[in-house]
Amino acid sequence: MPAVPTPLAEGPRTLLRPCRHEDAGEFTAAARASWALHHPWLFPPEHAEAYAQYASRLIGDPAKAGFLVCARDDGRIAGFININNIVQGGFQSGALGYGAFAHAAGRGLMTEGLGLVLRHAFGPLGLHRLEANIQPLNTGSIALVRRAGFRLEGFSPDFLHIDGAWRDHERWAVTAEMPALSGPCG
Repeated sequence: MPAVPTPLAEGPRTLLRPCRHEDAGEFTAAARASWALHHPWLFPPEHAEAYAQYASRLIGDPAKAGFLVCARDDGRIAGFININNIVQGGFQSGALGYGAFAHAAGRGLMTEGLGLVLRHAFGPLGLHRLEANIQPLNTGSIALVRRAGFRLEGFSPDFLHIDGAWRDHERWAVTAEMPALSGPCG
């Protein structure tokens, strides 16, 4: 079994580490076990081949950063948070994608993990703004960004093509200057 990389950040209950090819087995098993939780909002890779493509995009593209939120108590992957479409220069922004796995849902691990990602994004990555585009009926996802200090900025009809159709999304955002999560990870 490959060694687990040094965490990028640590909270009281979670570790944040980069996405790796070696995580395929655990990640895809957790994704398959979480189908009911994720559907119809997102579709993380459930099989090795799909995960290999997913991880390669996150690892090989400087406009993306893929993170795994892991529980400190057992080291299991609790969820994932990706920063996509990273633009430097005057924009210094990225778009979030994320999901919890069923075994960890409702335990606050993703809230803590998102706080760690915000710190990393606004610190070492040098970003100024992160956006999360969320389908209006995805109340769990909206609650997560709300807890993290994101503000609702607007509504985009037919914004993203998901599960065979163009879906409306709310636009949520946070900037480096905004108050974020309180506590040890915010």
